[in-house]
Amino acid sequence: MSNAKNDFVLPIVVLTVICIVVSLALAFTEQATAPIIAAAEKAAAEAAEREVLPSADSFEPVQATGLPDGVTEVYRATNGAGFVFMVEGKGYGGTVKGIVGIDAGGIITGTKILSHSETPSLGGKTAEEPFQSQFPGKDSTLSGVSVISGASVSSRCFIGMVTQAFSAYDIVKGA
Repeated sequence: MSNAKNDFVLPIVVLTVICIVVSLALAFTEQATAPIIAAAEKAAAEAAEREVLPSADSFEPVQATGLPDGVTEVYRATNGAGFVFMVEGKGYGGTVKGIVGIDAGGIITGTKILSHSETPSLGGKTAEEPFQSQFPGKDSTLSGVSVISGASVSSRCFIGMVTQAFSAYDIVKGA
């Protein structure tokens, strides 16, 4: 019985104890880091909001019904400078998340891709400055905005996201 205990039971007990200790350590680590991660995400979101609508002093969330698909959040500048729209769409490589700032007059003040899984050498170019710099100063017609050759799916995805932001702008501007 002594050999059976040493050969079978003892390793099971040791592995069970190790699993319990590791699980407790992971739970403690998650509990300790969750507020830090949440604060960092909030700071990054606020920085992105200020980047696309720099004339705003601060932002407040807008609760609106009937927002178009792809518009996930809307924030109003408390000084009336405009709105910031969190948008997402389906690109070539997956979901693309972005942010669009539109001033009180209906003109884009800035755009930015927050995350994407597009091919870096093609669709990833939509997150870079040559493409993004087309949008500031444009109205809802997006006149003069062009797609990136070879990355038309990703480009059209982001242009569609900006168009959805304008649709949401029409809903919330009078609210």
